[in-house]
Amino acid sequence: MPRPEAPDLTRITLQILWIGILIAACFWILRPFLLSIIWALMIVVATWPFMLKVEGWLWNRRGLAVTAMTIAMLILFILPFTLAIVAIIDNADRIAELVESVSTQALPSLPGWLSGIPVAGPKLAAAWESVRTGQEGLTARLVPYAGKVLTWFLSQAGSIGIIALQFLLTVIISAILYAGGEEAAARVLRFARRLGGARGREVAELAAKTIRGVALGVVGTALVQTLFGGIGLVVTGVPAAPILIAVMFMLCIAQLGPSLVLVPSVIWLYWGGSNVWGTVLLVVTVLASTLDNFIRPILIRKGANLPLVLIFAGVIGGLASFGIVGLFIGPVVLSVTFRLLDLWTGDTEAASDREEVPSREDR
Repeated sequence: MPRPEAPDLTRITLQILWIGILIAACFWILRPFLLSIIWALMIVVATWPFMLKVEGWLWNRRGLAVTAMTIAMLILFILPFTLAIVAIIDNADRIAELVESVSTQALPSLPGWLSGIPVAGPKLAAAWESVRTGQEGLTARLVPYAGKVLTWFLSQAGSIGIIALQFLLTVIISAILYAGGEEAAARVLRFARRLGGARGREVAELAAKTIRGVALGVVGTALVQTLFGGIGLVVTGVPAAPILIAVMFMLCIAQLGPSLVLVPSVIWLYWGGSNVWGTVLLVVTVLASTLDNFIRPILIRKGANLPLVLIFAGVIGGLASFGIVGLFIGPVVLSVTFRLLDLWTGDTEAASDREEVPSREDR
């Protein structure tokens, strides 16, 4: 009986080396476009079901549907995000001057009606006075940190030209993916089946659902909260409303909510004697801060229900690692990884349970 041939280790090593070189070369070539490609994939995956509906409304013409979706993406997503970043960068000097001027001012006293609330009013007033006048005052202590946060954000945001180029590439790539989405999805499923066997298709579909859930849940909720809070800022006459709206949109994306912008605005209105408008904005603040409890479950009900801490860590870590685009890439990558690990550990537990159940022969 002939002996089986020994594996050619040199040939296998050279094959692996060559494949690694090809992967590294492709990554190096696509590196300038990588963030735009990832972002475009996320947008197309999240909005693909709606694109099919639009195609049906437009007499099943794919070209018209792609055009409509591209215009909608520019108006509802890319344009607001670009304006938010541009507003913050263009007004960086003004924001810095405002932060410095705040350090010389003390916080206002509480309105008389608030301190006159039975039982809780006097305690609240005393606590507020201790914060307002204690040591250097709250504003003086927070100003250095606010300056550092502003400087860090501007360094992460980069120049306006680079950001505009990334958004333009994202729009172009998204339009291409919309035009040939079925073919691209088929290729991904074939690759997943080749890589993961029978479970490959299920894993790919799970990743798509997770991307759709995160994109719609995070971005959709942030847009609604920012729109609602921004209307309140404009109607009540708060100064520098575009800048505040831009900051509020960033905070909503980071899952910190609009309260960090709206609450100081309410205090500013009461401080200036605009009690009526202050009360109106206070109502808007309460509604805008609680909207996510109702909107997010509706938007992600077809995706995966993900832990809040996971989304928060993904947003902050993505921003630090990839810049502005990382606000979206970070939570999606962590969420997909979390769901895949959850699926893998679930399979392991199911296999262990089957092994623990005695067979009929053992009984």
